[in-house]
Amino acid sequence: QVQLVESGGGLVQTGGSLRVSCAASGRTFSSQTMAWFRQPPGKEREFVAGINWSGGRTEYAHSVKGRFTISRDDAKNMVYLQMNSLKPEDTAVYYCAARLGFDDAVQAARYRYDYWGQGTQVTVSS
Repeated sequence: QVQLVESGGGLVQTGGSLRVSCAASGRTFSSQTMAWFRQPPGKEREFVAGINWSGGRTEYAHSVKGRFTISRDDAKNMVYLQMNSLKPEDTAVYYCAARLGFDDAVQAARYRYDYWGQGTQVTVSS
Protein backbone atom coordinates (compact mmCIF):
# COMPACT_ATOMS: atom_id res chain seq x y z
CA GLN A 1 0.00 0.00 0.00
CA VAL A 2 1.25 3.45 -0.88
CA GLN A 3 -0.07 6.71 0.54
CA LEU A 4 0.62 10.04 -1.08
CA VAL A 5 0.17 13.41 0.61
CA GLU A 6 0.58 16.64 -1.31
CA SER A 7 1.45 20.01 0.19
CA GLY A 8 2.65 23.45 -0.82
CA GLY A 9 -0.27 24.72 -2.84
CA GLY A 10 -1.56 28.23 -2.48
CA LEU A 11 -2.28 31.55 -4.12
CA VAL A 12 0.37 33.21 -6.26
CA GLN A 13 0.41 36.06 -8.75
CA THR A 14 1.03 35.68 -12.46
CA GLY A 15 4.73 35.26 -13.09
CA GLY A 16 5.40 33.95 -9.61
CA SER A 17 6.79 30.64 -8.43
CA LEU A 18 5.56 27.85 -6.22
CA ARG A 19 6.80 24.42 -5.24
CA VAL A 20 4.42 21.61 -4.45
CA SER A 21 5.60 18.52 -2.63
CA CYS A 22 4.42 14.95 -2.33
CA ALA A 23 5.31 12.71 0.59
CA ALA A 24 5.05 8.99 -0.11
CA SER A 25 4.79 6.19 2.41
CA GLY A 26 5.90 2.62 1.87
CA ARG A 27 9.12 0.82 1.04
CA THR A 28 8.68 0.70 -2.72
CA PHE A 29 9.15 4.40 -3.43
CA SER A 30 12.50 3.97 -5.18
CA SER A 31 10.91 1.59 -7.69
CA GLN A 32 8.01 3.85 -8.58
CA THR A 33 7.43 6.24 -11.42
CA MET A 34 6.08 9.43 -9.91
CA ALA A 35 3.98 12.01 -11.67
CA TRP A 36 2.01 15.18 -11.20
CA PHE A 37 -1.40 15.64 -12.75
CA ARG A 38 -3.72 18.61 -12.47
CA GLN A 39 -7.41 19.23 -12.80
CA PRO A 40 -8.48 22.76 -13.72
CA PRO A 41 -12.00 23.88 -12.77
CA GLY A 42 -14.58 22.18 -14.97
CA LYS A 43 -11.99 20.20 -16.90
CA GLU A 44 -10.55 16.70 -16.89
CA ARG A 45 -7.44 15.70 -15.02
CA GLU A 46 -4.34 16.04 -17.18
CA PHE A 47 -0.73 14.95 -17.06
CA VAL A 48 1.75 17.66 -16.05
CA ALA A 49 5.10 15.98 -15.42
CA GLY A 50 6.59 12.62 -14.54
CA ILE A 51 9.89 11.13 -13.44
CA ASN A 52 10.90 7.50 -13.75
CA TRP A 53 12.10 5.28 -10.93
CA SER A 54 15.78 6.11 -11.39
CA GLY A 55 15.27 9.83 -11.91
CA GLY A 56 17.03 9.48 -15.23
CA ARG A 57 14.04 10.30 -17.35
CA THR A 58 11.47 13.06 -17.08
CA GLU A 59 8.53 14.03 -19.24
CA TYR A 60 6.51 17.22 -19.32
CA ALA A 61 3.28 18.39 -20.85
CA HIS A 62 3.90 20.84 -23.67
CA SER A 63 2.09 23.58 -21.77
CA VAL A 64 4.56 23.51 -18.86
CA LYS A 65 7.82 22.56 -20.55
CA GLY A 66 10.54 25.03 -19.68
CA ARG A 67 8.60 26.42 -16.71
CA PHE A 68 8.07 23.39 -14.44
CA THR A 69 10.64 20.96 -13.06
CA ILE A 70 9.92 17.62 -11.42
CA SER A 71 12.42 16.04 -9.07
CA ARG A 72 12.57 13.26 -6.52
CA ASP A 73 14.47 12.55 -3.30
CA ASP A 74 14.42 8.83 -2.64
CA ALA A 75 16.12 9.22 0.74
CA LYS A 76 13.13 11.25 1.91
CA ASN A 77 10.42 9.53 -0.17
CA MET A 78 9.55 12.89 -1.68
CA VAL A 79 8.72 14.18 -5.12
CA TYR A 80 8.58 17.86 -5.98
CA LEU A 81 7.19 20.07 -8.69
CA GLN A 82 8.86 23.44 -9.01
CA MET A 83 6.60 25.80 -10.92
CA ASN A 84 7.99 29.05 -12.33
CA SER A 85 6.50 31.76 -14.52
CA LEU A 86 3.03 30.74 -13.43
CA LYS A 87 0.03 31.69 -15.52
CA PRO A 88 -3.68 31.90 -14.63
CA GLU A 89 -4.25 28.80 -16.78
CA ASP A 90 -2.06 26.84 -14.35
CA THR A 91 -4.82 27.19 -11.75
CA ALA A 92 -5.90 23.70 -10.78
CA VAL A 93 -5.89 21.04 -8.13
CA TYR A 94 -2.52 19.31 -8.41
CA TYR A 95 -2.36 15.58 -7.73
CA CYS A 96 0.61 13.34 -7.06
CA ALA A 97 0.49 9.85 -8.56
CA ALA A 98 2.60 6.71 -8.30
CA ARG A 99 3.06 3.82 -10.68
CA LEU A 100 4.66 0.65 -9.37
CA GLY A 101 7.44 -1.10 -11.25
CA PHE A 102 10.83 -0.33 -12.78
CA ASP A 103 9.62 1.37 -15.94
CA ASP A 104 12.16 3.39 -17.84
CA ALA A 105 9.47 5.25 -19.71
CA VAL A 106 7.20 7.80 -18.06
CA GLN A 107 3.50 7.17 -18.67
CA ALA A 108 1.17 10.10 -19.22
CA ALA A 109 -2.15 8.24 -19.08
CA ARG A 110 -4.07 8.41 -15.82
CA TYR A 111 -5.03 4.75 -15.83
CA ARG A 112 -1.35 3.76 -15.74
CA TYR A 113 -1.01 5.02 -12.18
CA ASP A 114 -1.78 2.89 -9.17
CA TYR A 115 -1.98 5.40 -6.32
CA TRP A 116 -3.14 8.98 -5.99
CA GLY A 117 -2.98 11.71 -3.41
CA GLN A 118 -5.84 13.95 -2.33
CA GLY A 119 -4.57 16.98 -4.22
CA THR A 120 -3.46 20.49 -3.39
CA GLN A 121 -5.01 23.67 -4.80
CA VAL A 122 -2.85 26.05 -6.80
CA THR A 123 -4.42 29.35 -7.77
CA VAL A 124 -2.67 31.88 -10.01
CA SER A 125 -4.18 35.34 -9.95
CA SER A 126 -4.01 37.64 -12.97
